[in-house]
Amino acid sequence: MPDTEQECMREALKRVAVTLKESGLPFALIGGYAVWARGGPEPDHDVDFLVARDDAAAAAEHLVTSGLHVVQPPEDWLFKVYTDDAMVDVIHRDAGAAATRSVVEDADAIEVLSVEMPVLSATRLLVQKLTAIDEHRCDFSRHLPVARALREQVDWRRVREETSTNDFAAAFLFLLERLSVIDPA
Repeated sequence: MPDTEQECMREALKRVAVTLKESGLPFALIGGYAVWARGGPEPDHDVDFLVARDDAAAAAEHLVTSGLHVVQPPEDWLFKVYTDDAMVDVIHRDAGAAATRSVVEDADAIEVLSVEMPVLSATRLLVQKLTAIDEHRCDFSRHLPVARALREQVDWRRVREETSTNDFAAAFLFLLERLSVIDPA
């Protein structure tokens, strides 16, 4: 990705995070930038935040009131925030279900690009990523660097429990065991 695009995404991340902090609503950085904030590879496509489903309308209203452009796409589980030349997704679904405040609050305050913000726990990030694996999105090569980078921050017992109904996640966890990234169950 060209440096200017990456700078635009980083600026959008900071601007939306600061605006969400001002709202007083619980939120968390998720997705690729949350992985990056925790020591993983920097993403190249977008910025994602999580809010509880019950707080989504208030979060969108606060962002609009603060001068940001908010768009509701056809999907009913997120809205998009545009700032300058970048787009940020504000998601209110977690692992296929409506996000709750308890999920959003499973985060740690981490300084990201000089802004302290809640970043979803490494365990929850892995649960989200593994729950999303299915026959249409089964590219383990995207998840392997994430698991390696975050492995010491993750409660793997909890990941196994919370992804136990997804056979693709079970296969990925088996691969991590075989590659000695994690200990066997």
